Amino acid sequence: MTLPAFVLGFLISTLPGAFFHLWRGGNAGHLLLYLVLGWSGFWVGHFTAQLLGWKFASLGPLRLGMALAGSLVFLGVGYWLSLVDVPEEN
Repeated sequence: MTLPAFVLGFLISTLPGAFFHLWRGGNAGHLLLYLVLGWSGFWVGHFTAQLLGWKFASLGPLRLGMALAGSLVFLGVGYWLSLVDVPEEN
């Protein structure tokens, strides 16, 4: 993968996390969580599609279709796991 493709992928993978934060809200910690989940899911989805040879909605060397789907799955699961409320001990 070329450097411009990596930079474009990094910029595109930032968008789902940022939009998810705008939708769900939260503090700076939640923003960081959503960005990391968006980045992780994007690259896992991209490399999975590349490994399996899927070319759904590709943009150059980026497999955007599966990458964005992976990003959304990571964001959904990460948000669901972050809803756990830990009770305080006295």
